[in-house]
Amino acid sequence: MSPLALALLLVACAGTDDPDVATASTGTTTGSETAATETASTGSTDTGGSESEGESETGYQGIGCDGAELLTIPEDPALAGPWPVGARTVTVAGRTTEIWYPATPGSEAGLEQARYDIRLHLPEDEQGKIPDEANPYQECDCFRELPLDVDHGPYPIVLFIHGTAGFRSQSLTFMTHWASRGFVVVASDHDGITLADVLGGTLSADQAGDAGKVLDVLVAGGGEVAFLDGHLDTARIGMAGHSAGGSAIAGFGGRAQVLMPMAAGGASAGAALRSTLVLGAMEDAIVQYGSQKSGYDSAAPSKRLVGLEAAGHLAFSDLCTLAADQGGILQVALDYGVDVPGFLIPLASDGCGDGFLAPEIGFAITNAATAAALHETLHCAPWGAAALSGLAEAYPEVGEYAEALE
Repeated sequence: MSPLALALLLVACAGTDDPDVATASTGTTTGSETAATETASTGSTDTGGSESEGESETGYQGIGCDGAELLTIPEDPALAGPWPVGARTVTVAGRTTEIWYPATPGSEAGLEQARYDIRLHLPEDEQGKIPDEANPYQECDCFRELPLDVDHGPYPIVLFIHGTAGFRSQSLTFMTHWASRGFVVVASDHDGITLADVLGGTLSADQAGDAGKVLDVLVAGGGEVAFLDGHLDTARIGMAGHSAGGSAIAGFGGRAQVLMPMAAGGASAGAALRSTLVLGAMEDAIVQYGSQKSGYDSAAPSKRLVGLEAAGHLAFSDLCTLAADQGGILQVALDYGVDVPGFLIPLASDGCGDGFLAPEIGFAITNAATAAALHETLHCAPWGAAALSGLAEAYPEVGEYAEALE
């Protein structure tokens, strides 16, 4: 494939970069609106399962959908949940896959947190160029091989798909956030569209097909995912994806109850689909914000749109935070002679640096919006709808919020 053709494909279906394992508002509100309750704990949402029962001063507790047993979870969806997060690297449907999951409380005591080495996502002949002392390791709020919390659950599945030149841990902040709040989160390296593939001149992948195969394995159980057997709520599935990954989840309305495209488009209706959350960056120069607005407009209710003000394409990844003190991961790669084609530079930097939304603010908004959407439908949390409706009021950096609910 010629560099020009590759560049055009990157712009058409662009995504972000990700790391691998190393060691152990004043917004504009549009659309049909539901009234927000005075406190997030008093709403009532028909989600097709048993609603959460039992509330405390710090969050809702006890019962999820169909009697699932949960720890007390903060009603502020931007806050981390009560579970320590375990992490395992496995092979699922032929793809290197990371699983983050609710672990037994206290099992992390005395252990070092895991971290990911993004050099492992470079082509093999490039991996040795960046020395350890300059390497932007990706620290994880998770711990390797912790025991799954089998005293609670079962836990819904959330599957994440990375974008062009991405990898499975690119949006790690969101992965661990969801897992800490009672979801089993799964992300694979999608061969043919990873960072290594793009740097090597390859761009050929079937992310949707691969994701379907991963879901099949999780539902069937056994093999390298056997530690989850009997503890997954396979009837409740959420999916998220960034850029090209967001486009890849668009047709999963027949299998997933919640779809959350990020910096992509919308989602098609399906028999299983109950909720669509479209997230976009309003200054995205790779996949312009109009794509998210159009995707939201064409999606079926119930749906929400969240636009982040002064944010770029990488707002929905961890990439702008890595090696920030060295000028960013792109600069590190260039400094040490990694062969980065010119057409990849905008994709690897859009949304980073001065003038863009601070990553920690973008993370808080995205964590809040996505967690609320997941809890509302997959945990039958009665406060989820109110948390989403109040998002623009809670965060002035939400430039646009819209919802149309059934």
